[in-house]
Amino acid sequence: MPTNILIRATHARRGLKWAVPAMLLAVVYIVIAAALAQWVAGGAPGWINLLVLVCLWNALKFVVNGPITVVRMMRARAIERRHRDASSVSNKTISVG
Repeated sequence: MPTNILIRATHARRGLKWAVPAMLLAVVYIVIAAALAQWVAGGAPGWINLLVLVCLWNALKFVVNGPITVVRMMRARAIERRHRDASSVSNKTISVG
């Protein structure tokens, strides 16, 4: 599914910054699910309830993905900062010595 591709892309280092804005897609999916549910309540075919479930499932995936990727981004930045600090310390000791 396209949502799985987008979520996988937000787990890459370059895509981590887009995870929180991607959470806004959950709102879109919830609105679509509500509209479809109203349509079913108004007399539409019952199989459309499957689309409601798919929309709600996709919304849940985006809502859960946001905080997870924020934690991953903080961890990646901490590791990068640690490496940058270690390299600057080693460069200073080399230039001093």
